[in-house]
Amino acid sequence: MDNMAEKPQDVAILEQLKQGIARFELVSSPVSSISSSESVTRSFPFSLNGGHPLFAKIGPVLGSPALRKAEHYTVQKVTGDGRCLFRALAKGMASNRGIPLRPFEEKNDADDLRMAVKEVICDNGKERRQYEAALIAITVEESLERYCQRIQRPDFWGGESELLVLSKLCKQPIIVYIPEHEHAIGWRGSSFIPIAEYGAEFKGGVGKPKKPVRLLYSSRNHYDLLV
Repeated sequence: MDNMAEKPQDVAILEQLKQGIARFELVSSPVSSISSSESVTRSFPFSLNGGHPLFAKIGPVLGSPALRKAEHYTVQKVTGDGRCLFRALAKGMASNRGIPLRPFEEKNDADDLRMAVKEVICDNGKERRQYEAALIAITVEESLERYCQRIQRPDFWGGESELLVLSKLCKQPIIVYIPEHEHAIGWRGSSFIPIAEYGAEFKGGVGKPKKPVRLLYSSRNHYDLLV
């Protein structure tokens, strides 16, 4: 993996994985490398627990943003203190239940979500195996030991790996968006393009379908909430 980080294109892929705007998919055979201005798909071989070889396919979940239809929401700003992904998710889940969070509750809930990921990935080897895609996303960039040291810090930035874990752990559908015209000068619109989805299997559960939490990712490496 060291050679991968030396290539500008692969540095961009790692950044997308880190920030949660690209993701891994486990496949049984390699895929061709596809590169465009909108998306990159790569595959890397590995094995888990000495089993059959698998491949980690990297790419945007919902395809090219240019092919996605814009949706309209209102942005609820989230404090940018390093907890923004966890804050936005905590705020969104509470909002879906009709529960407003006071600032200290939002902060505490955000830290609880971060530590829940730590407990699953770092403290429980048996449970960790249920989150193979998250483990791959983590270890493609750094050692698990280093990750487990960093995630204990309150200013730890969440991204792809944490979304993979928390969507499953909380049984919560999560959709990540980008602004439709993020780079337009002076843009103040309300149109957003979905680029990744997590926990889609929890949308149509028994009884009342679970409402997704919609997160807005900006080029400032920041997450806000869309409502």
